[in-house]
Amino acid sequence: MPGVSTSENIVVVTEEDRDIAAISHGRQPTLTGCPWHDVNEMLQSVGLRPTRQRMALGWLLFGKGARHLTAEMLYEEATLAKVPVSLATVYNTLNQLTDAGLLRQVSVDGTKTYFDTNVTAHHHFYLENNHELVDIPDPHLVLQKMPNVPEGYEISRIDMVVRLRKKR
Repeated sequence: MPGVSTSENIVVVTEEDRDIAAISHGRQPTLTGCPWHDVNEMLQSVGLRPTRQRMALGWLLFGKGARHLTAEMLYEEATLAKVPVSLATVYNTLNQLTDAGLLRQVSVDGTKTYFDTNVTAHHHFYLENNHELVDIPDPHLVLQKMPNVPEGYEISRIDMVVRLRKKR
């Protein structure tokens, strides 16, 4: 499993040094630092057609660095930026980008899902008071005593979300 090394029953999850461009089913995009060009390259590298709506939503997602957004947050940003998209289109686009490996889906609880533009192996703090997802900066977190995986399955990824709230 990339980014995870195992030793007996201890699993150490480390930061992967892979770039968004290293997606297995596409070509390596040529990124220039121009958000519009780079979004076009990213979409094409994973076999997605750069439609106007995908380009606009991709520009909002990837043009501001590493981010954690819900579909509703992206829809609100798109509305403020005068991008004519429906909430259904936002959900569809986020799911397509996730399936293509350009986004990482992080579920906080059964009702809230964030989309992370940082697709490397890492974990998160969830700030309950702000409803905000933040990367945990320590890449050397240790999970002890992994459960036995059912026959015919393998671990594809480990997501740790540490919920934080203000002290009372």
